[in-house]
Amino acid sequence: MPAIDLFTPLQLGSLTLSNRMVMAPLTRNRSSPEGVPHALNVEYYRQRAGAGLILTEATCIAPEAVGYPLTPGIWNSAQVAGWKTVTDSVHAAGGKIFCQLWHVGRISHPDLQPGGQLPVAPSPIKPAGDAFTLQGPKPFVTPRALALEELPGIVAAYRHAAANALLAGFDGVEVHAANGYLLDEFLRDGSNQRQDPYGGGIEQRARLLLEVMTAVCSVCDASRVGVRLSPVQPFNDMRDSNPQATFSRVVELLNPYGLAY
Repeated sequence: MPAIDLFTPLQLGSLTLSNRMVMAPLTRNRSSPEGVPHALNVEYYRQRAGAGLILTEATCIAPEAVGYPLTPGIWNSAQVAGWKTVTDSVHAAGGKIFCQLWHVGRISHPDLQPGGQLPVAPSPIKPAGDAFTLQGPKPFVTPRALALEELPGIVAAYRHAAANALLAGFDGVEVHAANGYLLDEFLRDGSNQRQDPYGGGIEQRARLLLEVMTAVCSVCDASRVGVRLSPVQPFNDMRDSNPQATFSRVVELLNPYGLAY
């Protein structure tokens, strides 16, 4: 097989990348306390605009999605305006940038939640480990299981965040469904023990992810949408009884969307 030059263009969905290097999402904890990107974020991403594509640090879709201090959001107009200064800077330097959409699920703490409420999850299963708060590490708590009637609101929050990402000038979005956060918690049977249409078999556990992907692709062309999965990643106390079967089927269910990746 001939060698491939990393500095040659690459077609990714409907985008032509200038080279084959993609910057992975890296949580930096450098936004304002209100989750608004500012000058430090602008400089950070501008310095890296030579990558073929930048994937932003994980970006919270709603106040309830927050699980770490000083992480950015994309749910309100101030955050959109802050991100617009970032995307303008990256584009001026010739780069392309996707926004990674994030809901942490149970990987949070009441100190980081509106009104000190419990984090949410598919099932009330406490993960091992500590949350990172402004007061230092604190043990995770037992999350509150999302009620069936709340799930359309989660889907709507992803749709709204994707629409805001386009307003902020992003070239596309990546749905974070990996590493033990909310969508991954629904996918794996170690964290999802629901007895309703969103739990049980693989297709039921994948239901929320598919509804989110449908919603996101309703506002952002699927050729500019990616999804991140982590089939065997144990981070955040995650496990699945049969990851090969689970994620092989999840990928089969995602294939018809025509995603960028």
